[in-house]
Amino acid sequence: MEMAQELHVLAVDDSHVDRKVIERLLEISCCKVTAVESGTRALQYLGLDGEKSSMGIDGLKVNLILTDYSMPGMTGYELLKKIKESSVLSKIPVVIMSSEKILPRIDRYILF
Repeated sequence: MEMAQELHVLAVDDSHVDRKVIERLLEISCCKVTAVESGTRALQYLGLDGEKSSMGIDGLKVNLILTDYSMPGMTGYELLKKIKESSVLSKIPVVIMSSEKILPRIDRYILF
């Protein structure tokens, strides 16, 4: 009997502590986690600079992306837009996390 493939989550957060918490929680749930510190690093990991596939640089397919909203350089929303513009990556679910309570912003993401 073949074992189910492990879910691979790409976690994007500029906070080292938050990345570690996310990693621990997901690993407890038997997920493979790759954590990066910025939207730019996430795009590099996903190969969006060359638009190859949804395989990360380590060759593992990414099944879900969790990203913080508020990060320097590129927000989680900007990362979401770039991923959804990609013909290769657009089907990967993206979850944007934030500690901010700005309802119009939340509504905008739900509609994306």
